[in-house]
Amino acid sequence: MTELISELLEKRNERNVEAERHRRRRDELNDKTKQWVMRRDELNAAVRELIEEAAKHREERDRLNLDVKETKRERDRLNRSVNDAIDRINRLKRRHTPRGEVPLSRLKKDLRDLEFRQMTSVLKIDKERELVESLSKVKTEIDKREKQLEKVEEIQEATRELESIKSKAEECHGKVGELADAAQEEHDKMMAFYEKSDGIRKEADGAQEQFIRTKMMADEEHKKHIAMIREVHDFDKMISGIRRKHRRERVSEDETVAKREADEIYDRFKRGEKLSTEDLMTLQKSGYL
Repeated sequence: MTELISELLEKRNERNVEAERHRRRRDELNDKTKQWVMRRDELNAAVRELIEEAAKHREERDRLNLDVKETKRERDRLNRSVNDAIDRINRLKRRHTPRGEVPLSRLKKDLRDLEFRQMTSVLKIDKERELVESLSKVKTEIDKREKQLEKVEEIQEATRELESIKSKAEECHGKVGELADAAQEEHDKMMAFYEKSDGIRKEADGAQEQFIRTKMMADEEHKKHIAMIREVHDFDKMISGIRRKHRRERVSEDETVAKREADEIYDRFKRGEKLSTEDLMTLQKSGYL
């Protein structure tokens, strides 16, 4: 029996050592789990901040794009006004051209045709000279007509109005470019924040995976710890049961010996033998007296 209890105690201690090892490993893994949770939360917070910054740039980009559309509409309106002003000036020039004279627009068309011919044709020297003279005459006539028309008050006023509209249209066109550049800059900043947030989000996802993996390992170590503790308790129960059984057997054996001794003393009493005080006490304990 002593060997059995010793063997059970040895196994019980082995299980207890194993349970302690799993407990330490579980606690280590739980500490790592907390670290991964903190890391994941830090990364997710950084992602949220980056997305908020990206959203600010997106809003600014969208606002600038609306400004671009509005400014383009204004520019297009001014360009139409420029064309209208040019048409008005041309009408005024035609109106102030004396009857019988070739219209200025026709002279300008003739000039363009002559210039095109000069650039694209290979002519003999005399033909080239005639072409140059024709160009000179047409240019001189155009300059003469332009100077005459420039003196007309109505045309001067229309020309000033045209220049004013042109200036506004050019300013508007420049503003379209500036706004478009600013919108593109905001878009680039937005994309940079989104790209950075995507990278950090991947890190956060990795931290979450590590958290889950570590948590599962900690749970597994906890299960093993509990299993070992239960085995320790089972061994404690077995050892305790064996010891109780041994005590009961020993008590039973002692009682048997005492009963046999009391029977012998009682037999001596019945035979009339003299009994000692100790003998009488034994009989009393055994229930004979």
